[in-house]
Amino acid sequence: MGVVSEDNIRPKGLGVRHAQTLLLFLAMLLAFTMRVNMSMAIVSMTDKNSEDSFDWDHTQQSVILSSFFWGYVILQIPAGELASRFGGKVLMTIAISVNAGLSLLLPIGADYGGWQMVCGFRVLQGLTQAFVYPSMHHLVAQWIPIEEKGLLSTIIYAGGQLGIALQLIAAGFLATYWGWQSIFYVNGTLGAIWMVLYMVFGSASPENSKIISQEELSYIQKSLGRVGAHKKHPTPWWKIITCLPFWAVIVAHCGQNWGFFTLMTEMPTYMAKVLGVDLKSNGMLSSLPYLAMYILSFPMGAMTDIIIRKKWLSVSNTRKLSNSIGLWGPAIALIGLSYAPAGNMVIAVVMLTIAVGINAGQYTGYMLVHIDLAPNFSGNLMGITNFLANIISIIAPLVCGIIINDEKDPAEWRKVFFVASGVYFFTNLFFVLFSTSERQPWNEPEEKEIVMRDPEKPENITKF
Repeated sequence: MGVVSEDNIRPKGLGVRHAQTLLLFLAMLLAFTMRVNMSMAIVSMTDKNSEDSFDWDHTQQSVILSSFFWGYVILQIPAGELASRFGGKVLMTIAISVNAGLSLLLPIGADYGGWQMVCGFRVLQGLTQAFVYPSMHHLVAQWIPIEEKGLLSTIIYAGGQLGIALQLIAAGFLATYWGWQSIFYVNGTLGAIWMVLYMVFGSASPENSKIISQEELSYIQKSLGRVGAHKKHPTPWWKIITCLPFWAVIVAHCGQNWGFFTLMTEMPTYMAKVLGVDLKSNGMLSSLPYLAMYILSFPMGAMTDIIIRKKWLSVSNTRKLSNSIGLWGPAIALIGLSYAPAGNMVIAVVMLTIAVGINAGQYTGYMLVHIDLAPNFSGNLMGITNFLANIISIIAPLVCGIIINDEKDPAEWRKVFFVASGVYFFTNLFFVLFSTSERQPWNEPEEKEIVMRDPEKPENITKF
């Protein structure tokens, strides 16, 4: 094995990779607006003072909120394999377009089929959104140079949090002035517009782009250690499932999802029942934590790029630092929220904002370790971790439904926050102890000579 150094000059100005970053950012934004819209819409859909409301009890509402994830988990692993074989563009297009169509049809389904039909639509939306993260990881691995991975990948993935924030803000106003149905109509229309833009301007890889310059193509290929077109390799399933650092990623992802989706699905109800916030204010206040997360994600992403570029920490330790901020920070904030004075809305909102906002650290923590470990199989790895982590996303709202018998009792909500805090703490501890960003030997077949760039040593290109 030899090591050679090679200067790789970044092209000046904006390039096609930045256009892809924008399109993928919008995809994440829209995917999450359609994922979270039910959390706000269901408050209006079950408002007894509204003429077109439904008489669904809390258990039925919890089932509706969790039903998205029933479909979501099923196709995660197949989606990762499909992304590796066929590229991310076609799967991402399918995911957003089908979700858009179902959003447009959901109000009609609710009127004619009740909560059972709504659950069916949400399951179908979950099935197609299973393609989003594996496809996105595959596309990031194809398009984003190592030197820009912290910031550009953060821009993409943070689109989900901005989508949540915008949805929570807009949903209250839409439901108040045009009815809860308008929430789904707006989401569906925007999704259809994005689909057209992505089909015209999107590309599965730099090598497939018809508008990329040779200078930018060469820069991306050299940074990622690729020579010529992206090569497809058989997936080494046994080596993947016996890799301890990958299990550290799985555990961190599961802990992240428990805390995040507990807050995402239950926060509007907590705001309405415990803090007594009306629907419009509910959306505004519920969005603050996700706006904070979106804003904080950029300095976090830039910080990790600087730390790695200046070699203050190794890539592995940088990921661990970022992930610890992202998971242990919320763990502490949720304990503070649990002991906030009853009825004190300001302290409750501040603690919720800190708990969700500082969670931005996960974007440059475990999320990028999938790509660090094995860029050739990053879609597969993301599919596996997302499959297991989103079983947690199903369980978390149901556990909340079991714990909370009286939605207005702060003591019962305290139990929910304590459980989430404990899960955040112990899962990140496992990640800190056992994760690494060293590229795994099974990333590429030994019988072929492939030039790959080690994320732990971004200034070098290693030749196998």
